Amino acid sequence: MSKENKTFDKELIRELALLLDETNLSEIELEQKDFRVRVARQLTVEAAVAAPAAPAAVVPAAAAVVAATAADPSSHPGVVTSPMVGTAYLAPEPGARVFVEVGDRVSEGQTILIVEAMKTMNQIPAPRSGTVKQILVEDAQPVEYGEPLFIVE
Repeated sequence: MSKENKTFDKELIRELALLLDETNLSEIELEQKDFRVRVARQLTVEAAVAAPAAPAAVVPAAAAVVAATAADPSSHPGVVTSPMVGTAYLAPEPGARVFVEVGDRVSEGQTILIVEAMKTMNQIPAPRSGTVKQILVEDAQPVEYGEPLFIVE
């Protein structure tokens, strides 16, 4: 590998690392002819605690099951997942009222958010009628395919 290619590689890796930070992605891979580079990072997930933690022995078994379901919303039967990789928007445009809020009733097919992918705004419909129990994403948050977005019961 020539000195020029090594410089190009370092610059490309720096640019890809910056892109990871800007988009909150966990990895990027680029392949061209006989050149391939993959930049990845480990993300740490921090859980927000609303109340002081109780000793583990005092937590009832039912509360532990509820906490496990809350920690993994993908196992919830009413989960609505992202059909694509992109950026989730909770409102039709900046400053507008959000499509739905926790507690709102939705009808099957009603738009509940938008996922922007490749500069295309994709309206995401509610897969079933019900009540919005949880919104699991923030506005303008990058989302992955299959990532839980909402809980609709």
